[in-house]
Amino acid sequence: MLSTELFTTSEFGPNVFVFDSSMSMEAIQKLCNDILKQQEGNHFGPERYALLFKPGTYNVEVTIGFYTQAAGLGLTPDEVTINGSAGGNANWRNGNALCNFWRSCENLAVVPASGTNTWAVSQAAPYRRMHIKGDLALWDRGYSSGGFLADSFVEGKIDSGSQQQWYTRNSEIGAWGGNGWNMVFQGVENAPKDDKWPTPPYTTISSTPVVREKPFLYIDKDNKYKVFVPGLRYETKGTTWKNNERDSEGEFSIPLEEFYIAKQETATAQSINDALKQGKNILFTPGVYHLQETIKVTRPNTVILGLGMATLIPDNGIIAMSIADVDGVKVAGLLFDAGEVNSPKLLEVGEVGSSLDHSANPTSLHDVFFRVGGAGAGKADVSLQINSNNVIGDHFWIWRADHGDGVGWDINTTKNGLVVNGNDVTIYGLFVEHYHEYQTLWKGERGRTYFYQCEIPYDVPDQESWMSGNKNGYAGYKVADSVDRHEAWGLGLYNFFRTNPSVKLGSAIEAPDKPGVKFHRMVTMALGGGTYGEITHVINDTGKSANKDGVQQRVGEYPEN
Repeated sequence: MLSTELFTTSEFGPNVFVFDSSMSMEAIQKLCNDILKQQEGNHFGPERYALLFKPGTYNVEVTIGFYTQAAGLGLTPDEVTINGSAGGNANWRNGNALCNFWRSCENLAVVPASGTNTWAVSQAAPYRRMHIKGDLALWDRGYSSGGFLADSFVEGKIDSGSQQQWYTRNSEIGAWGGNGWNMVFQGVENAPKDDKWPTPPYTTISSTPVVREKPFLYIDKDNKYKVFVPGLRYETKGTTWKNNERDSEGEFSIPLEEFYIAKQETATAQSINDALKQGKNILFTPGVYHLQETIKVTRPNTVILGLGMATLIPDNGIIAMSIADVDGVKVAGLLFDAGEVNSPKLLEVGEVGSSLDHSANPTSLHDVFFRVGGAGAGKADVSLQINSNNVIGDHFWIWRADHGDGVGWDINTTKNGLVVNGNDVTIYGLFVEHYHEYQTLWKGERGRTYFYQCEIPYDVPDQESWMSGNKNGYAGYKVADSVDRHEAWGLGLYNFFRTNPSVKLGSAIEAPDKPGVKFHRMVTMALGGGTYGEITHVINDTGKSANKDGVQQRVGEYPEN
C-alpha cells in the first residue's frame, strides 16, 4: 500500500504525486522507491502514475518503471534539478531492457551522482526536454531496442551500447558512442558525421523542416497550473529552451481551469464529450479509461494531454477517438489499447476525403502509442488512420503484441498499424510492429518519415495464408502505387518468423518507381541468426536477401543514384 497523502492534490487525484523541494527528501525517495517496486516488472498491469516536481532542487534517485511518468513543472528543464538520477534500468530482467516500454521522463535537469545517468529502454519510452549534466547511457549492459530523445541537452557523451536503433531529434550532445543497426540524428548539434555509412550506421539530417514540440504541464510564479503549448518551428536545429529561444509561431499557455480533468474513478466518455462540447480541453490523469462511446474532438486548437501513460480502451467495437478535419488539435501522452470487440480504428484524424489545407496550423500527435493484445485479447483493423492534411506525428509506437495475454494469429487480429490518406503528413520517430497486413500503408502525397523501425509479425502460420496478391507477405512499409511524391530516411525492418521459419517476405519496402519517391538509408535483418525465415529484398526488387546466408542487408539510396 503506497503512502501518498502528503503528495496528492485535489486537482489531479490519487495517481499524480506533486513534490516540492521543501518536503522531506527521505519521504520523496521512499515514495519513488515504493512506486518503482510496484511498477518495475508490472509489464501489463493497470496501475498508472505521474511524479511531478515543482521548481527547485531535489537530492533523490528517480528510477522509472512501467506506466510511470516523471516530469518537472518548470517552463524549462533547468528550473528543476535532480541531484542523483532520473532514468530507468533493467534490473528486473538482469539488464535486459528489450521490454522496458511505456514510461517517460521529461523537463528535468539531472546532475548524475555517478557522472552517468541511465535511460535503458526500448519502445514507447520518450526522453524529452532533459538537461543531463554529465553522461547518458542508453543501455544497462544487456539487450535494448529503443528509442526516442528530443529537445534535450546532454553535456557529456551518450553511450548507446546495445541499442539496436535510436532516433534523436532537435537536441545538443557532447559526443555519441555506439553503433547498433540504425541510428538517426535530426537537427542535432554535434551529431556524428554519417559520411561512412553503413559503418557506422549513422544517418544525420541537418535540420527539422517543421515541428511542434509536445505540450506539457507547468506551474507559474503564482503557483497556478497551466499547460504550455509550443508553436511551430521551421528548419530548426538544437533545443527550444537552452538559449531561451522564442522563434516559434503561435506558442501559448492554457490555464488549468480551461481543462476538464479526467480521473479514472469518475470520468466517462460522455462526460469527456460534454466537456469538449463546452469548449474545454482534456487532461487525462493516470488511469485506464473504458470508453462506451467515441471521444469526438471537433473544436480547432483543442489540447488533449495525458499524464502517466493514461490508457483509453474502446468497448463494444467503437473508435476510441476521432478528430475532425480542423486546425491545430494537439494530442499527447496517450496509450490506445484495443478492446475485446473489434474496432475499425483506434484513433482517426480527419474524415476520409479530407481536403483542407492545415499547413499554417496543423494537428500534431506526440508520444501517442497503440497496443493490440498483450494486456488481454484485443482487436482492431487499423490502429491509427490519418486522413487530414499536414498532420505532424512526433513519436509513435504502434504495436500488435507478440507476447503477453490475448496473443495469437487468430486472437489479437488486425490489418494495418498506420494508414495515411492525408497529404503533406510528416512523422518523426515511427515504430510499427507485427500487424497482419501492411504495417504502414501510405496513400497521401508528399509524405515524409524520419526514422522507421518495424518488425514483421512473428506468428505467421504459413506462406499460403500470408500473401498480398501473388507476392510473399505484406511489406513493412507500403507506399501506394498512385503516389507521385514520398520521401523517407533511416528505415530498419526485421523479420523473425518463429511460428513457421519457412515463411518469406518478398520486399520489406514497396513503393512506386517514380522520380519523386525517394528512400535513404535502409536496412533489413533476419533476426535469430537468419534461421527464422527471410526478407528477400530490401525495397521492391532491390537489395539482397536477409536470411541465414546474410542476416543483414542494406540499400543506401532508392532509386540508386
